[in-house]
Amino acid sequence: GLPECPFCGEVAGRELEAHVRARHGHLLGAPGTGNGEQLYECPMCSLTCTNIQILEEHVDLHLEEHNFSEDGNIRDLELAQQLQTEEDERQRSEEEKREREEFKKLQRQYGLDNSGGYKQQYLKNMEKEVDRGSMQPFEYHKRKADMMECLAFGIDDGKTKTSGVIEALCKYYQNDNKDVRRVWLSTGVDHFHSSLGDRGWGCGYRNFQMLLSSLLQNSLYNDCLRDTTLIPSIPKIQSMIEDAWREGFDPHGASHFNNRLRGSKAWIGACEIYSLLTSLRIKCQIVDFHKPTGPMGTHPRLFEWVLHYYSTDNEAGAKIVCTSKPPIYLQHQGHSRTVIGVEEKKNKTLCLLLFDPGCPSQEMQKLLKQTSDGTSLKLLRKFLGSLKEKQYQIVAVDGVLSFEEKAARCRASEVLTSEKIP
Repeated sequence: GLPECPFCGEVAGRELEAHVRARHGHLLGAPGTGNGEQLYECPMCSLTCTNIQILEEHVDLHLEEHNFSEDGNIRDLELAQQLQTEEDERQRSEEEKREREEFKKLQRQYGLDNSGGYKQQYLKNMEKEVDRGSMQPFEYHKRKADMMECLAFGIDDGKTKTSGVIEALCKYYQNDNKDVRRVWLSTGVDHFHSSLGDRGWGCGYRNFQMLLSSLLQNSLYNDCLRDTTLIPSIPKIQSMIEDAWREGFDPHGASHFNNRLRGSKAWIGACEIYSLLTSLRIKCQIVDFHKPTGPMGTHPRLFEWVLHYYSTDNEAGAKIVCTSKPPIYLQHQGHSRTVIGVEEKKNKTLCLLLFDPGCPSQEMQKLLKQTSDGTSLKLLRKFLGSLKEKQYQIVAVDGVLSFEEKAARCRASEVLTSEKIP
């Protein structure tokens, strides 16, 4: 605390010396010792001096010492504050570093880290295979040339495509009388799986290719798809989404990707599929199953919605209904798939039939040589207990838009909303 006067106890602070001289100067001298000599006692340490000048010098030393220690206290305080500031700075910089690393991780995860896109990943993965000895150099050069040609024309190389699965399923269900009461199937859909160029991030694009393969077989969409008669490559689909953004679709989503997908490994979702389809004048809707609607985290409302979608063209009582409906794009956190049909079992339970872009061609080919026991259908079948993500979104196609309707949907997409299923 602040120094007190040794005579009166008043807090004098830095003015202690002046206070002592002004108020108590007359007390600095003490009575003599009897030998005629005047003695002076120090008010701070009781030292007795014979001379008033010596006492004053002595008291000055005390006061200097006091000032010095007070400065020391100030210095200690400054040092403590400095250390605290340095500690705060260190914590802040660590926090910023952590945030930067988290952000980079997210960018990597969502393909926005400028590490290149489809072409760079394709080449890098082929180089790894050559290094491992699982691909010959001549094959590397041939496949590189093929890839560059396909990218130049903006078309998919078809190397990951499996056709004819829907037709094979129709045959299978005709002969199967075990537990399927009825089944509804989409119009013909080709399966596309992820390749060396998009493994780990391309599912959204591959599902769009599947959906498009079905729309191209349906004359209703001929006019909308005049310029898209062949299945586009992934970089081409990225350009098509960028074109939709330039038209004004989903500005909020576009800014999330900095208005650029080409040359990146960016994951896309339901909003990008909606924007792309709508920009092509294809009528579709996003439906959001934002929480489970059944026990154990299940989504019975999703299954019922799909059944309703397929069964609206009600073919009275037919066991196998080959509908004119396109497949449905199905999204959840981190992955997307394509719904190509729905089974109703004899016990009334529902089972979705899904094409997964993660399933390789070798597996899908097994569905073409359908055995009578239907074991390879396990690849496609998803029961209620198999879809237990927190949320699902679907994009369902339902006809064609006029130019006016397209423009209205573009304006409305400034706040892109989905129909929420409670």
